[in-house]
Amino acid sequence: MLEKAKDFAVEIINICNNIKETKRESVLTNQLIRSGTSVGANIHESKYGHGTADFIAKMQIALKECYESEYWLELLNRTGYLSDERYNSLKNLCGTIRRMLISSINTTKTNANEIKNSKQ
Repeated sequence: MLEKAKDFAVEIINICNNIKETKRESVLTNQLIRSGTSVGANIHESKYGHGTADFIAKMQIALKECYESEYWLELLNRTGYLSDERYNSLKNLCGTIRRMLISSINTTKTNANEIKNSKQ
C-alpha cells in the first residue's frame, strides 16, 4: 500500500508540475500536490504510531487525503487541465489505495475489538 501511495505521489507531482509549466495553473495543482503526497506520508507515519488508536487515526487521515485528491483530480479534468485518460489512470490508482486503506482500517478495528472482547 505504501509503495502504491508513493507511486501515486510521484505521478501527482509530475502531472501537476507539467500543468503548471504548460497551462500556468497553480491553485488546483498546489492543492492536489498537498493532498496527493499526504496520503503516503500518513501511511508511512502510521507504521510508527503509538498504539492501535494512533495507527487508525493516521490511516483515516490518509483516507481523507485520498478522497480529497479524487476531488482535485476531478476538478482538473472537468476544467480541461487533465485529459480523460490521465484522469482515469490516476483516479483508478487513487481508488485502489482508498480501498486498501478502508480494508486496513476495518481489519485493525475488528482485531482490536476481538482482543478487547477476549480480555473481558
